[in-house]
Amino acid sequence: MNDSSWGAPPQAGYWGPTDQGHGHGPAQGHGQGPVQGQGHGYVRGAVPAGPAYDAREAPHTRPMPIVPEVAAHGGNQDDDRRAASPSGPPVRNETNPEPMPDASQPAPKPQKKSAGRDLSAAIGVGVGLGAVIVASLFIVKAVFVGVVAVAVVVGLWELTKRLDERKGIRAPLVPLALGGAAMVVAGYVRGAEGAWVAMALTALAVLVWRMTEPPENYLRDVTAGVFAAFYVPFLATSVAMMLTADDGPQRVLTFLLLTVVSDTGAYAVGWRFGRTKLAPRISPGKTREGLAGAVSFAMVVGALCMQFLIDDGVWWQGLVLGLAVAVSATLGDLGESMIKRDLGIKDMGTLLPGHGGIMDRLDSLLPTAPVVWLLLVLFVGSG
Repeated sequence: MNDSSWGAPPQAGYWGPTDQGHGHGPAQGHGQGPVQGQGHGYVRGAVPAGPAYDAREAPHTRPMPIVPEVAAHGGNQDDDRRAASPSGPPVRNETNPEPMPDASQPAPKPQKKSAGRDLSAAIGVGVGLGAVIVASLFIVKAVFVGVVAVAVVVGLWELTKRLDERKGIRAPLVPLALGGAAMVVAGYVRGAEGAWVAMALTALAVLVWRMTEPPENYLRDVTAGVFAAFYVPFLATSVAMMLTADDGPQRVLTFLLLTVVSDTGAYAVGWRFGRTKLAPRISPGKTREGLAGAVSFAMVVGALCMQFLIDDGVWWQGLVLGLAVAVSATLGDLGESMIKRDLGIKDMGTLLPGHGGIMDRLDSLLPTAPVVWLLLVLFVGSG
């Protein structure tokens, strides 16, 4: 259907039906020139004669709506949608009117930052684990070694299960669990030499165990198994080696305090003042301001621990120790974040409410343990 062209407004007058009823001919339309009007012949005043035809041949049964004139083409789009009824003034189509804002309703309040976890559950679980660790650490050293071994086995179970679920990588759990526990005990009994021997035997056991299955993906599975053996039990063996010194419980306590304080400082400062992302592609929640908080907190606590807990320790050694712990703990956290992003998961497990799994708590502890063990040996010796 052709609408009238844009032009001058029509002259005043009455629009009414023609004497011929249905017509098909030129009519003085709403525009600058004649238009073809199909339907009821609504014209103003007299209509020029035109060829008549039967009403049954008319293609339309309703009059064409008359569009009122606007000042110029390209004006307000609301004017383009106006239409006039055949017997009334132009009206605006408001079938779906736009909702008007309610001035009585207050603007929504900005949402506060959220920790993303159940803090009450996280604090309760953290306090419970701390009590178990401290009690076993200062009562019987062998019990604490057993706690470390259990944590290693559970961590290996979580890691291998996620590798299998998300990537189809089947790292042998049985040799890893047995070798991991033996590694921790060997580090406590025989020191670094025993830990390396146990690591080598565990890797060999992984290679042999995987031979009982089809050869497809053999290299992939054993590589993941050797990585798991190094990442979890071998790094954890450094904690057992710290415990062998005369002030072993104090060394382990220093290691735990520095790591926890580093994580706490990073969280507190980053949550309050964090603006600049540290590694947005790996862990978007970590900021450079949070890293500065981790370094500051860890250095202060390190100086206090070296001065008052460690035999023959000096406060400035604690500053170096705190700086190293803050860096290694942050790198360990980022490293596990890389693993979890590759696997497409948020947590390694659900064993600890508010924390995730065991591996989600060991992420910063594992790489920090050998750093603390080595620096303490350099500063005050291994005895």
